[in-house]
Amino acid sequence: MDAIIKPFSRTPSESSRTQRPTRDEAEAAVRTLIAYAGDDPAREGLLDTPKRVVRAYDELFGGYRLDPADVLQRTFSEIDTYDDLVLVRDIPFASHCEHHMIPFTGKAHIAYVPVGEVVGLSKLARLIDIFAKRLQTQEHLTAQIAGAIEEGLKPRGIAVMIEAEHMCMSLRGVQKHGSSTVTTKFTGSFRDDPAEQVRFMTLIRQR
Repeated sequence: MDAIIKPFSRTPSESSRTQRPTRDEAEAAVRTLIAYAGDDPAREGLLDTPKRVVRAYDELFGGYRLDPADVLQRTFSEIDTYDDLVLVRDIPFASHCEHHMIPFTGKAHIAYVPVGEVVGLSKLARLIDIFAKRLQTQEHLTAQIAGAIEEGLKPRGIAVMIEAEHMCMSLRGVQKHGSSTVTTKFTGSFRDDPAEQVRFMTLIRQR
């Protein structure tokens, strides 16, 4: 079960290869955490918990095994003369804070202005999941989504907005339930023209 994994990244520190523990080692680590929490990992109700947790990790952090470039590889050029923005809003996602490994959940809104080709709308949702299913900060997640679209589509402009609630704020620490965090990333025409940013925000809020 040993494997080498290489997270998709644009920084040298993140692109270094990491030796992946075996499944048995991962399950042993879960048993250690259960004992640290104060329970008995050998009691009946917890005997299979390490296996379940490791299987859950395979799903929750499956983004490390996927390359966003593959998602954006297939594009469509039959868009006639369309050169206005394409917006997909209210895309739900769930991720895990890299500081406490506690979930944060929310919605992402993505817009881009195509240059000759577009990508299938579902691909943008899949792109979010690839990055969200990794240990993250919301700021980094926002920038990664925009960076992947820039690299894959070379559009005239990109706008990304993420609204999320962080369980590390509501379940621990300050315990402020209901607070949300908003991050944005604008490139190209959205970055250079404040009116385009306003239009993006307006379209997001319209119902």
